[in-house]
Amino acid sequence: MDRSIRPISIAIQAMGGQGGGVLADWIVSLAESQGYLAQTTSVPGVAQRTGATLYYVEIFPEHAARKAGRDPVLALMPMPGDVDVVIAAEFMEAGRAVQRGIVTPDRTTLIASTHRVYAIGEKTAMGDGILDDGKVLEAGEQAAKSFIYFDMAAVAESHGSVISSTLFGALAGSGRLPFERAAFEEAIRRGGIGVEASLAAFGDAFERAQGEPEAPDHSGPAPSEPDPQHPVLREQLERVRGRFPEVAHFNVVEGMRRLADYQDPAYARDYVDRVEAVLALDEAHGGETRDYLLTTEAARYLALWMSYEDTIRVADLKTRASRFERFRREVRAGDDQLVYVTEFMHPRIEEICDTLPAPLGRLLLNSPRLQRPLEPFTRKGRHVRTATLSGFMLLWTVSRMRRWRRSTLRFREEMARIEAWLGRIHQTVAPDYALAVEIARCQRLVKGYGDTHARGLSNFNTIMGVIDGYDGDEEPAAVVRRLREAALADEQGEKLAAAVAALNGGDDGETPQAATTRARPVRVGA
Repeated sequence: MDRSIRPISIAIQAMGGQGGGVLADWIVSLAESQGYLAQTTSVPGVAQRTGATLYYVEIFPEHAARKAGRDPVLALMPMPGDVDVVIAAEFMEAGRAVQRGIVTPDRTTLIASTHRVYAIGEKTAMGDGILDDGKVLEAGEQAAKSFIYFDMAAVAESHGSVISSTLFGALAGSGRLPFERAAFEEAIRRGGIGVEASLAAFGDAFERAQGEPEAPDHSGPAPSEPDPQHPVLREQLERVRGRFPEVAHFNVVEGMRRLADYQDPAYARDYVDRVEAVLALDEAHGGETRDYLLTTEAARYLALWMSYEDTIRVADLKTRASRFERFRREVRAGDDQLVYVTEFMHPRIEEICDTLPAPLGRLLLNSPRLQRPLEPFTRKGRHVRTATLSGFMLLWTVSRMRRWRRSTLRFREEMARIEAWLGRIHQTVAPDYALAVEIARCQRLVKGYGDTHARGLSNFNTIMGVIDGYDGDEEPAAVVRRLREAALADEQGEKLAAAVAALNGGDDGETPQAATTRARPVRVGA
């Protein structure tokens, strides 16, 4: 066999539901129709978003095999330095392909959609776990012989198709396969499903692949100008415009929107009252020369804290019509089709107590005997089908408890914590403006509910305890910033414990866990 004739190798990295198998089948059908031998294999990921499925296709001209009198030996997996085309159905998958070494500058054409589907690790990070698109772009430009990228998911959606059709169009437009455009289109027709929409998306992607690359843009739509209808919100909006510096308007107005949606307009007014008190401090301690940084940060994080996640909020979000409409759009359900949604929920006794009126919730929380009848309901997770009347009404009823939220145990505890946090900011701003800002930013640690909330609150209290006892030479603001980043780095709190131990000179035999415990104050409201 002529060794100068090599197989053409194509690696496809796609997540569940993105049609990677369909794309591989189209490539095989295309190759076989043009007189090529083709082989495809796939290695599935662990789960939909913890590991993409890798599809690998090799094609070889049949005439060369016949001339040699034997079939070629085609590989089952891509090997570094031996892949002609890598197709990534999501931008971070392109980065993983580069990281694996299957993209090389002397040979590989890298084709990637710039849209993002955030990985489990990104979503569950304690802080902002979203990976940097810019690094993928830079790595792809350096690692690939040619790099074709644009938002192929958006192009597909604009034509009512799926991303496999635009990936196929980009592959055709790249010119890396020795086949005419018509042959690609005929492969789609042979598939027989969604042909017209797929061809339209294919054609659009074909043209874009031959133009300039389109950089990722995840900025989202610009926020709309507020036009509240409720008189309380109208009054507060005018108050913000008249009283607050322009640099703080966006954060305060968005906070108002969030809290009116979370509870009611009166709650949004309470929020503005609290932020205005911070603004007065900011003005009195040189905030104007610092672009009112304390006010803008406090406005951001106060809105997040006041809209803490409880069972009422979770039930509200899960039963909103907009959520079900989004599901229908995502699965492209017809008007005559039903879409079933199953929620996995595991309520703990703490969540039940938090939702009760404060005296009753506190009594139940402190009484193992009273908790015993509830144990069957909290021992294991439950599946709730919100597309059924009983499942929907269960969560809808919980969501309607919003009107009594102010009387619940959780509300009383969170308000006490918020007041203590704001009190720290008030006490700190005069002697150390930068430290007051860092204390405001520590609210990032307190989020979620259940175990996530408990871990975050524990870390927050640890850092507040360090502030109370700190007498070192380093700037306190820098210390708090370092400890906060350590707390956000891992769920277990090991990096925070190590940072606290190092700060306390914990190399004298004291464990990091002991150092953290020693620095942790009593829980606010306990």
